[in-house]
Amino acid sequence: MQRSVALLAVCLIGTFPALPQTSTVPGPSDTPKISTTGSPLTRPYHAPAVNEPHFQNSPRTYELIRAGTLYLSLQDAIALALENNLDIQLQRYTVPIAATDLKRAKGGGLLRGLVYSVNELPQGIGGPGSPLLTTVGGAAPATQISANAADLAVITESQSNLLINSPIPASTGTAIPAFDPALNGTAGYQHTSTIETSVFSQGVPNFVEGSENGTIGYSQGFSTGATVSATYDLSRNVTDALRYDYNPFLTASLGITVDQPLLRGFGIDLNRRFIHIAQNQVRISRLIFNQQLIDTISAVIRLYWDLVALNSDVRVKEEAVSAAKRLYEDNKSQVEVGTLAPLQLTQAAAEVARSNQDLINSQSLVAQQELILKNVLTKSGGGDPMLDSVHLMPIDTIQIPPAEDLPGVEQLIAEAFQNRPDLAQYQIQIANAGLQLNGSKNELLPQLDVIGSASNGAFAGTVNALAPPAGSVRAPIPPLIGGSGTLWEQILQRDYPNYSLGIQLTLPLRNRVAQADVTRDELQLRQSQVRLRQAQNEVRAEVQNALLAVQRARASYDAAVETRKLQEEALDAERERLAVGESTSFQVIQFQRDLEQARSSEVIAQDDYAKARAALDRSLGRTLTSNHILVDQAYTGVVTAPHSPLPAPK
Repeated sequence: MQRSVALLAVCLIGTFPALPQTSTVPGPSDTPKISTTGSPLTRPYHAPAVNEPHFQNSPRTYELIRAGTLYLSLQDAIALALENNLDIQLQRYTVPIAATDLKRAKGGGLLRGLVYSVNELPQGIGGPGSPLLTTVGGAAPATQISANAADLAVITESQSNLLINSPIPASTGTAIPAFDPALNGTAGYQHTSTIETSVFSQGVPNFVEGSENGTIGYSQGFSTGATVSATYDLSRNVTDALRYDYNPFLTASLGITVDQPLLRGFGIDLNRRFIHIAQNQVRISRLIFNQQLIDTISAVIRLYWDLVALNSDVRVKEEAVSAAKRLYEDNKSQVEVGTLAPLQLTQAAAEVARSNQDLINSQSLVAQQELILKNVLTKSGGGDPMLDSVHLMPIDTIQIPPAEDLPGVEQLIAEAFQNRPDLAQYQIQIANAGLQLNGSKNELLPQLDVIGSASNGAFAGTVNALAPPAGSVRAPIPPLIGGSGTLWEQILQRDYPNYSLGIQLTLPLRNRVAQADVTRDELQLRQSQVRLRQAQNEVRAEVQNALLAVQRARASYDAAVETRKLQEEALDAERERLAVGESTSFQVIQFQRDLEQARSSEVIAQDDYAKARAALDRSLGRTLTSNHILVDQAYTGVVTAPHSPLPAPK
């Protein structure tokens, strides 16, 4: 059977001239791009723009079409998935989303977190519970129509969650300072009128004063937990007071204040923990993208081989129809000459009808599988009129090696532990949980801060031009006469310094909130460690099961080939007996059905073997390397690999 299928494929493709292998013109990149506008001074106040996704299929999608048929090799199917699959496109956004958390952490903000789910492609028609024939002769399954939720499993996606930490977030722990510096300023004007009850205070009965004030400040937090603020304050006052020696006059102050925690909130690693967690999340986002690639490509391989098997099964049913028709014609001739009873002609006609129904069912399953693959390999699904009527024709055949050459199971398990991205990101999640636990533990410490400040004051003005009250004499000090220059001279020379140094202590007497947070965070960390062991055990079982599946599929295929050969010999012998009158049409029909069953079983065994090998690659984390997939190209969605040679009409 395998040789005949291969010969048929060679003959079919040999009738068309092969196109040269040329690189496909790449389409636009699917990489999310974040652009900013404005100058360096105004950029912090502009919202970054993210490019919109485009939903045009890649040029490769249409280059593979010849005369209404999309000829598809396995590598072409993989390339189309990398270029068009929306699950992969969706996961491309995870990496820049993680980068925004890193940017947020560097500014001193809390993290918003990641989504750890990946999408699983539909099972397809040839998935678990495959309707490929396992019995014939009236027991063939009817054409499947998705009419209820159970039937929809073959065409709908599912999700798997890669989150190993608790979905309930850990406590935020000790607050960290804002690392982004900030400038602040105020400006104002004030006018006051004060009724004086004695002229001896200001020299006037109605004291009028106008003041202009401006303040500019700078504040920033640092990794040690310290916060630093600097402030420059300037005031200008004009009055009608007669007793003032200076009018108008300026006052200024330049000061700095430092608040440094010594217990709670102290430490570079502590205050940069969210940055470390965000950096780990960037690594996790890339591993999640890799896992999505593995899941999607592995499913594409499964769906592709199912389509190959379904097409092979159609050829089996076509051969069964031809055999039934030949038997009918032979019986008809014998009935006409009176050497065969009419009942046997009726039996042969019934067999033609039954085999035709089987063929129609198999053709319908192929159409359903094509529809699923179109949705997986294109962005438009069935919404592109050009692709809606196109048939998919797989040009690769399932190749089964003469013998298996697989290493021992322990070596395979070690390979899986080293290569699988889900296990790698589980480890990073646990490391992040440990960083969060350190922040929670620090919250238990008393609050002990050292607060220091230093400032320099200044005063300058002009001699009051108003006449002093009778009997009084003005005595302005020359160093204070002047303007802004005099102010800065006094500030820089520190003529009027002010200092303060203090300690602030807050001692919780019970601290139950912090203790509860630490206990819960540690309990959740222990849960994550248990889940990691569960995941490792599941990987070990998955590898063992995948290896057994390959071995079982190989044995099943060998048995199916042998069964098919014996059934062919038995049918030939029964036909010879019928020709000499030693058998009946009913017996020949039974042998034909047995051969049809054997050929379908061989097709199923081939498909099972191909999918078992793909499942083994997936369990080992080698799907990408086995299929020569470059992650960088997959991330951009621009695959430069050439497509396979395609048949073209004469």
